Amino acid sequence: MTETPGTDTSPSTAQAQAQVDWLVDASARAPVTDAEIHDHIAAPLLAASGGPNAFNAVLHQLGPITLRRIVESGQDHAQAAVSGGDGDYLLRVRVDPSGLVNDVSLTPDEAPLSSWTQVDDMLGDLGARVSFAASRIGPDGRCELVHGVRADTQRPIGSAFKLYVLGALAQAVSEQRASWDESLAIRDDFKSLPSGRLQDCPAGTTVTMAEFADCMISLSDNTATDHLIHRLGRDAVVHQMDLFGHQQPRANIPCLTTKAFFQLKANQYPARADEYLALPEHHRSAALRELERLPLPEVRETWPQPRKIDQIEWFASPIDICNAYAALWRFDQPEIGHALTLNDDGLNLAPSRFPTVWYKGGSEPGVITLNYLARTSDDRTLVTSLMVSDAGTAPDKAGTALKGQAVIRGAFDLLTAEGV
Repeated sequence: MTETPGTDTSPSTAQAQAQVDWLVDASARAPVTDAEIHDHIAAPLLAASGGPNAFNAVLHQLGPITLRRIVESGQDHAQAAVSGGDGDYLLRVRVDPSGLVNDVSLTPDEAPLSSWTQVDDMLGDLGARVSFAASRIGPDGRCELVHGVRADTQRPIGSAFKLYVLGALAQAVSEQRASWDESLAIRDDFKSLPSGRLQDCPAGTTVTMAEFADCMISLSDNTATDHLIHRLGRDAVVHQMDLFGHQQPRANIPCLTTKAFFQLKANQYPARADEYLALPEHHRSAALRELERLPLPEVRETWPQPRKIDQIEWFASPIDICNAYAALWRFDQPEIGHALTLNDDGLNLAPSRFPTVWYKGGSEPGVITLNYLARTSDDRTLVTSLMVSDAGTAPDKAGTALKGQAVIRGAFDLLTAEGV
């Protein structure tokens, strides 16, 4: 079909609300036919969900829900208050230009928090090793702490270190040492374990730097991450921490690739990890290069308990993460925002209040981090960072993440209410 100049191909408010109605109706009829699912769900979301059978499994697990009211709607989204078998929720739906659902999330419908004391009480329920910061990015582009709990305490951050890889790429682009449309060929020896999808691509497949960044951030793709680290240099990643105002960048020397991380924690553990930690610091880079030459370990599932999370990890504080987000914002490179807005992990902030939301988290057994930047409709830029860790036992990941997101939503409400 030829599109005539001036034709508006944006979805309508009615389309988004119609998809809310369909999801509510389908929740009571699961399983629905493959054809019906394809008529309502965009292909990329359906593929990411695992296909029609997986989508039906989610509908079945959700059970029948009822619509209470439409909370808000816009040109490409709608948010509804719904009730299910075990409580009240907010259902958010986004649609693509053809009106198909390309994002959907369900979060508890919580009463707004009224004080930072409530935030602190909720943080206290997450364990002893919790660090948190709620901040704004001021007119000078710098991070300003509004409320914190051990906000400058270094914690293991898991895949949130990929923010610094993204920063190193943006720095290289700004200095014309790289470009977003530059292509790299996937190499078998640079492949890592999931999460992600690029580990399944044949060697020689070419991927642009922008696509690597999208996968690294939105899917936490480890193979994308390692290809970028090898292209930019592990020293460049640590140097970016310094440029971003990280308080203790030396804690990340030498910078682990994700493949080296898995070699130390998933293969011959704890002997190999102990051998590595016994080395002087100036010998560890060479040891990592040797580990990266080895075949990937076969890992069917993640180890159940924490493994040296205070020695073999990536480290930062909530203040460091805020500074990193502020610096990434100052780059003003569209590719950065594109990568960071592809996945909000179901935080479900109201788009009318927060039209832009950036997210990068990280986890392994014993480590959970949630880090968000949100731009308000009145042009304020706010950042929250939550870090939970336990070197002895692994917190329930799903439960901790849900509680953590409730804290973060409440913190964003308080930040906007205070008019910072």
